[in-house]
Formats: sequence, C-alpha cells, structure tokens
Amino acid sequence: MAEERFPGWHGTTILGVRRGGEVVVAGDGQVSLGQTVIKGTARKVRRLNPGGREVVCGFAGSTADAFTLLERLEKKLEAAPGQLARACVDLAKDWRMDKYLRNLEAMLIVTDGRDMFVLTGAGDVLEPEHDVAAIGSGGNFALAAARGLMATEMGAEEIARRAMAIAADICVYTNGNLTVERIGA
Repeated sequence: MAEERFPGWHGTTILGVRRGGEVVVAGDGQVSLGQTVIKGTARKVRRLNPGGREVVCGFAGSTADAFTLLERLEKKLEAAPGQLARACVDLAKDWRMDKYLRNLEAMLIVTDGRDMFVLTGAGDVLEPEHDVAAIGSGGNFALAAARGLMATEMGAEEIARRAMAIAADICVYTNGNLTVERIGA
C-alpha cells in the first residue's frame, strides 16, 4: 500500500540486540526517495518513560504513523505498568482492528531491557529468536550481520554498531549515522 501512495520511498534500518542483561536498539538516519537521499540524520530510536519505567523503541516506516503508535503504546504501558508484553498485544489488537489505525504504516522494535518485541500492522507481536531483531530497508542485512556477531565475545552495543556498519556497506538505503539507545545492565 505504501508503495502505491509513496512510490520509491525507502528509509531506516533498526536493529535490536540483547546480550548479558543489556539491550541496545540502534537505527540509522537515512531516508531516501528513489535514488536520492532526502535526509541522512533522521532519529528513529526513542526512549519512552511511561509511569517512570524506561522503554526503548525503534521504528521504520512513516514517522507520523510511528509517533501515533508510540503515543498509544505509552498509554497502554501507563494502564499496565511493567507489563510490556500485555501493552504490545493490546496495541497490536487496536492497530489491527481499529479502522483508523489499520492504515498506519510502520513497524516497531520495543524493549524494556528484559523483553524485546517486533510489532507490525498485521497484528504480529514477535519475540525474536537468537536475541536479535531488525526491521526496515536494511533490516535483513543488519539481522544477518548481528546473528553472525553473536558468536563472538562482543557486547550488545558493539554487535549493534558493527552489524549496522555492515548493513550500511551493503544496503543503499542505510547509512552510518546511528542513534543508539541502551537499556538494562
């Protein structure tokens, strides 16, 4: 659907890595229209603080749509403090069933330092295998790189930074201008 309304728009690679009690969410800053980079410094990783509990979110897709979803997630977390899984499932239900929300085009990686989830507009709430999750244009490149780096002794942030650098070298819709947020440990 996005391809029909916004042909050629690409942007953002988001990666979540959990290791040793720490979770890092990293996102690049590139937004492209066709072969043109529109912006290289977009910030698509955010820290939320609903009810005094920290949550880190990264998003790919429409920024306005993602902010709408993040606002709703904050409300869900305020209603169910400390229950990230419940808040994510409730958001996914609303996203899938609400006439207005179902048209929002974004994907989210959400973590409270203990749990990590990928949320989609199809109603998915996925807990990633192998402690790595990725979304966006270069998500599969970053995911493959991070999975390979999990076999090393590196920490979560170093894995995330190196995997994003590999993705930026391969994917023309990913750059090396990172926003990195850490939670836990």
